[in-house]
Amino acid sequence: MEILYLLIPMSVALVAVIALALLWAVKSGQFEDMEGPAHRILMDEDDAVPEKSDITTSQYRDEAKENK
Repeated sequence: MEILYLLIPMSVALVAVIALALLWAVKSGQFEDMEGPAHRILMDEDDAVPEKSDITTSQYRDEAKENK
């Protein structure tokens, strides 16, 4: 029964810490734009430039031969 004298204040302190963390997150704007990142995934980027790693090995060899 004496353990309740320890557990109850610890649980109240934990709830207070969680409430402060939630208030900080709301005030700092963490929940402002919840749908923006989800819509950005669906946007197409047609002007994407292929990088060197996207070139196949045979294309890389052909370019190397042309540069010699």
